[in-house]
Amino acid sequence: MQTQLAAQFKDTREGQEAEAILRKCVHCGFCTATCPTYQLMGDELDGPRGRIYLIKQVLEGQPASVKTQLHLDRCLTCRNCESTCPSGVQYGHLVDIGRKIVEEQVPRSAPQQALRWALKEGLPSPLFAPALKLGQAVRGLLPTALQNKVPEARPAGAWPARQHARKMLMLAGCVQPAMAPNINAATARVLDRAGIQTVVAAAAGCCGGVKFHLNDQEGGLQEMRRNIDAWWPLVQEGVEAIVMNASGCGVTVKEYGHYLAHDTAYASRAQRISELTRDLSELLPDLLPHLKPSRRADSLGPVAYHPPCTLQHGQQLRGGVEHCLSELGFNITTAQVESHLCCGSAGTYSVLQPEIATALRDRKLGHLSERSPKTIVSANIGCITHLQSGTATPVRHWVEMLDEALD
Repeated sequence: MQTQLAAQFKDTREGQEAEAILRKCVHCGFCTATCPTYQLMGDELDGPRGRIYLIKQVLEGQPASVKTQLHLDRCLTCRNCESTCPSGVQYGHLVDIGRKIVEEQVPRSAPQQALRWALKEGLPSPLFAPALKLGQAVRGLLPTALQNKVPEARPAGAWPARQHARKMLMLAGCVQPAMAPNINAATARVLDRAGIQTVVAAAAGCCGGVKFHLNDQEGGLQEMRRNIDAWWPLVQEGVEAIVMNASGCGVTVKEYGHYLAHDTAYASRAQRISELTRDLSELLPDLLPHLKPSRRADSLGPVAYHPPCTLQHGQQLRGGVEHCLSELGFNITTAQVESHLCCGSAGTYSVLQPEIATALRDRKLGHLSERSPKTIVSANIGCITHLQSGTATPVRHWVEMLDEALD
């Protein structure tokens, strides 16, 4: 795709990166066929190809409008389009650039600004956990819409106490320890059974994705730098990997090297952090010889697995969880239809675009229910919480199910 950038963008880092991405785009439309919002709405501008043209027009100097902003806001950033693009267009990076430029040109209403500020400052805040506990205490009194965002309290199991020579670093995350604390504990217990000690850097927090994708990109970069500072002493001590059990955080941390490539003080360390980062599913094949499920794996009945888009499209990891859990005796399957599509959670998307998110959730649950599962599992706290809000079937992280089935 040919483009002539306007003078104000031509020599900027974002402009040069966007131009390089746009050169790869051949306008074939394969991406449109797998875009969740296009499937729902049927509007070219609510598909990747249309959004790419909107971004291109802005970069060429055409003023952005509220309509431009709306169509970019409706993008889930699920990156399904990247999996189907024959030219390797890095749409996720392009839409980040486009959103930042449009945000600078198009003022938002006061309610929109307030909601976005509350999300980007509130979710990574230390106050999130006590606020959630308060919400859980009065959950039955809340309106249904709020109940869906406040999961029932879940107990955390014990953290393993054994010391091991092999050590891996884990990002605790910003919302996961409060919303589903057993996910991190179960991860530590599974790794402990394989002779691996899980360590956590107390000073690390949100991966940076929340602020970055809400167009506070400098705030997101600052959180990335903070995490690198917190992790670096442990990296120097020789941790084998930085293990991620939230695929949304994983895809962000794996791209620290990209996000901070321009920062001379952090570029090399950010690249090293990206190289060390592994989704928990990537470790699973090597863990299998150390894991011996009891008969409970068979007794759990059918388990439906929803692979998050941040795992299968953002990180390009597919099939590992299902294959390994099947080897361990679980009766696990994925949806026969549209298993590649986003469930509608997408970070803060389900709050900012509730109608589209709910439609995608119900569509996903409809396909999963065709497998008559007793349990639904996934690999991202956002997906788990969002799906659970629409079904009585338990929705959990697969590592929790594995942990409980081990001898």
